[in-house]
Amino acid sequence: MARTSTAKARKEDDAPAVPRRNGQPRVLSRGDLRLLVLALIGEQPRHGYELIQHISGLFMQAYTPSAGTMYPLLASFEQAGWVESEEEDGRRVFRITAAGEFELKVQRTQVRLAQRRAFDRAREITKASLPPPLATALREFKQALVRHHGRWSDGEAEAVAEQLSRASALLNGALADAPYRVTPTEPE
Repeated sequence: MARTSTAKARKEDDAPAVPRRNGQPRVLSRGDLRLLVLALIGEQPRHGYELIQHISGLFMQAYTPSAGTMYPLLASFEQAGWVESEEEDGRRVFRITAAGEFELKVQRTQVRLAQRRAFDRAREITKASLPPPLATALREFKQALVRHHGRWSDGEAEAVAEQLSRASALLNGALADAPYRVTPTEPE
């Protein structure tokens, strides 16, 4: 019997940390979208499309909740008395109510955990979609930082920071008109 429970425990340890649905990794855990959306409305009044775009931006467009998910969720919030809506400039804007604020206060820990899970999952999605050469370069950079820890010479940190800023600018498109352009086919 001990053998069965040990094997079972080992199997549970090997289970993926990412929740799954139909064998595919789920972006959010059950109930997380509800908590995230209520927290966003708690920050400021928002309309449905804005909420969809905000959640999508959180996941770098790798996950976008559908209108068919968002609007019934907002309707359930209204039914529970957590939000109220009104028409502004042709859009329904949702505002949190005192009952919604109380719900957020009661669920504060769960909201923070949902936000943390969403942040972690967004990072996982981003890392998984990196092109292999970039993933390798990032891994090598992290290892170099660990090996270099505490041994910075004058100007070295600034030089590395400048290169990282240049790479960030390249990704953000700021170097498109710069005299030195990095192209995928350029030799190292």
